[in-house]
Amino acid sequence: MFCKPCLIVLAAAASIPFFAAARPTPISAVEPVSARAAETWKIDSVHSMALFRVQHLGAGMFWGRFDDVQGSITTNGDQVGFDVMIDPASVSSGNDGLNGHLMSPDFFSVKEFPQMTFKSGTSEKIGSNMWKVTGDLTMRGVTKPVTAMIEMTGRADMGKGERVGFEATFTVDRAEFGVTYGVDKGAIGKDVRVIVGLEAVGKAPEGKI
Repeated sequence: MFCKPCLIVLAAAASIPFFAAARPTPISAVEPVSARAAETWKIDSVHSMALFRVQHLGAGMFWGRFDDVQGSITTNGDQVGFDVMIDPASVSSGNDGLNGHLMSPDFFSVKEFPQMTFKSGTSEKIGSNMWKVTGDLTMRGVTKPVTAMIEMTGRADMGKGERVGFEATFTVDRAEFGVTYGVDKGAIGKDVRVIVGLEAVGKAPEGKI
């Protein structure tokens, strides 16, 4: 038989929901990774570039690059978006004479068309760090849909602002954009492989790009 003080203590203890602290948080109350708020990243043009490869005279693969790549990237959970601008006058082949030819009306016609752009429309995540992104590529005033395979190469903050990296690869038929020089005789390939390496920064400390 319990003593009266003991009964009072037991009754008080029973009124305390002492298991409450041990109850796990309901799954529905935890914000999933895919629900992370949208973030916009500014492309760091110093550490970004676009490479292109095309067959020359039916033999080797000629490589060139564009050094001025700007724009922004949006990440929103499992979705990614790209708004990229390239200055075709920044083309670099390693040879000044060839650079001048590439900037001429035979190829990029930089005076008439001073900008190339890619604006994404839809993205589909196909792996832990891979997306299939479809958007509009505009070159020499012609806009065509392009699908790129895009890999997220990293995301980190090493003291110069949080950064994110992506690498995109796709192939275009240059003739569809009016770049037909050398196509008729097969001197220069029609299909051009493009690789775009992007590094973008969120909010960087001032002066630390």
